[in-house]
Order: sequence, then structure tokens, then C-alpha cells
Amino acid sequence: MTDITTRHSAIRVLHPEVTLIRGNDAFDANGNPVAYDEVVVQAYIDANAYKSKRIAEYPPITDYLDGVVKGDQAQIDKYIADCQAVKAKYPKEAK
Repeated sequence: MTDITTRHSAIRVLHPEVTLIRGNDAFDANGNPVAYDEVVVQAYIDANAYKSKRIAEYPPITDYLDGVVKGDQAQIDKYIADCQAVKAKYPKEAK
């Protein structure tokens, strides 16, 4: 089952006219129902799942900033390498 926040976010991205979601029903600003295709919503969620996985594993940005402040190029390079490893682990879906 998909997290409701992710599902609601996907509906809003796919249907910008949606201002309210109540259960499985979506509505525009005038309270009119907005039809959406659940399969399309799930496909959007699946295609963007890599983003939350990357976010969970990226090193803290403070590691990078600390390296910048200290002028420690090795620390900066390690941060970049760690980010690239996460990107490789969770590649963006081919479109």
C-alpha cells in the first residue's frame, strides 16, 4: 500500500486543479469532483520512488559544508563520491 502523502502528492502533481482530497475522492477549488486514474497515479509514484530512497541515504549536507568551511578538499571529494554512490544505487528510471 502506498503512503497516503505520496499518493496525494502524486494526484496533485498529475492534476494541479485538485485542491482537496478526501479519501479516494479529489475536488477542485469549486468543490467539483476531479476524476483521476489510479493506475496512472501509481505509475507516477513508482517512477519517482528512487527520490525518497536517495534522500534516505544521502550523507548530511553538513558534511559537505564542514569540508568547505575547513578548506578540506578530501572531505568535499568524499561527500561528492558518497552522493554519486547513492545515485548509482538508486538510478533514475529511464523514460
